Amino acid sequence: MPTKDEVNKFSIHIETIVIDKRIPIMDAIIEHCDKTGLEVEMAAKLVSPSLKKKLEIEARRLNFLPRTTTRRLPI
Repeated sequence: MPTKDEVNKFSIHIETIVIDKRIPIMDAIIEHCDKTGLEVEMAAKLVSPSLKKKLEIEARRLNFLPRTTTRRLPI
């Protein structure tokens, strides 16, 4: 199980890649894994809750996840 420090360092590193290269978060994670030899399954354990939320927003924007809408009954 990764420590909080490892999770924080990973998140900061991924966000730095995103800003520097102007690429999506998922691409930054995959690029980091390719360069370091880190397995994607292990990287998934290092994703912080804030990075997870950003990934979700990005995935919804790219239509990888369905948009969430609250439906109301007509009054």
